[in-house]
Amino acid sequence: MTDLFWPGDERAGALMSDGALLEAMVRVESFWLDALVDAGLAPLTSDEDLTIAVTAEDVDEIARGAEASGNPVVPVVTLLRSRVGTDAATWLHRGLTSQDVLDTALALALRDVLDRLLDELRSQVIALSISAERHAATPMVGRTLTQHAVPTTFGAVASSWLDGIIDAAELVVDARALLPAQIGGAVGTLAATTELARLRGLEDPSSAAVEVATIAAESLGLRRQRPWHTSRGPITRTADALVTCTDAWGHVATDVATLSRSEIAELAEPTADGRGSSSTMPHKHNPILSVLVRRAALAAPGLASTLHVASATAGDQRPDGAWHTEWATLRTLGRRTVVAASQTTELLQGLHVDAGRMRETLDRTGNEILSERRSVADLLDQHSDPDPTTYLGTSDHLVAGVVERARTFLEENA
Repeated sequence: MTDLFWPGDERAGALMSDGALLEAMVRVESFWLDALVDAGLAPLTSDEDLTIAVTAEDVDEIARGAEASGNPVVPVVTLLRSRVGTDAATWLHRGLTSQDVLDTALALALRDVLDRLLDELRSQVIALSISAERHAATPMVGRTLTQHAVPTTFGAVASSWLDGIIDAAELVVDARALLPAQIGGAVGTLAATTELARLRGLEDPSSAAVEVATIAAESLGLRRQRPWHTSRGPITRTADALVTCTDAWGHVATDVATLSRSEIAELAEPTADGRGSSSTMPHKHNPILSVLVRRAALAAPGLASTLHVASATAGDQRPDGAWHTEWATLRTLGRRTVVAASQTTELLQGLHVDAGRMRETLDRTGNEILSERRSVADLLDQHSDPDPTTYLGTSDHLVAGVVERARTFLEENA
């Protein structure tokens, strides 16, 4: 996929694309049919591989047919039934409802997004750990409210970035582990599956229906959860994890963009042919990666807000419009988060730190940078050391603590 309105979109590949979602929907139908057969609720002759019957080549036809029913599952099922054997056509989708299929397919698509994000986040944690340790004693001006404050180190700055990225990564790990299948039938009671079990003479039809749903969920690699048709926590939880990622990357990008200003020039983005050029000013080297990452960080919260509003207005046992709002919003948020992740990884792995320039800036501040130190010394009528590199507080401990946290995270999420 490509998107002229979102430069870099190609970095997300096929993730959350129409083809990926269609493939996921067909997998859900196929695994549910397998589960019915395994439980003895559908005949062995109906067990057929559905995943080859409908493919990405059918996206346009399904998209055109989706308007009539308001979702793409109905035309998917119609097309599947027209292309498989009679028994499979009779038994596929039995016990499911459209929302089961689409919600579970979205969970599968989101899982792929989260897996990609974890790869990127691990790379970022490694890159920042190296940078934090390397520059643990690299002094620079600390800035608050845009103004010079007191000395710090670039290692401490990088550690702050690293802490935020690990916070986000831990939420991604949790969201990945908690992604559930959605299997509930028409109103979330598994009524049709329970009735099938009763008609087949099973002793405990309700337990049998739950077991079928559990088998299908586990076969898909998703968590079994009670139906959540109108309890949209799985969606908002995942969205919040994605936005926390863009928040953390936006923090990095904002600092890099600021510190790469011509008059500061303490940091510089990695170079690449043609990147950062201006259409009219040949001398410019714009911090494009930072600009694009900040763009994602600014746009993501609004998308998550839409999902929270949809969650809050999901009424009855199946939502009317709120659910439908989620699909494209999730695709946009998922793809944009992956793009920002890739851009941030590239930024951090190639970030140039000008330690000499940082020291020059620090030295130019003169005595002003140590005014706080002098005020503390005056309290005890003591002499104040004029060397700014000896007024770094616990920055070394800060760096060591965050780097140790990073090692633990990497070990636990290898």
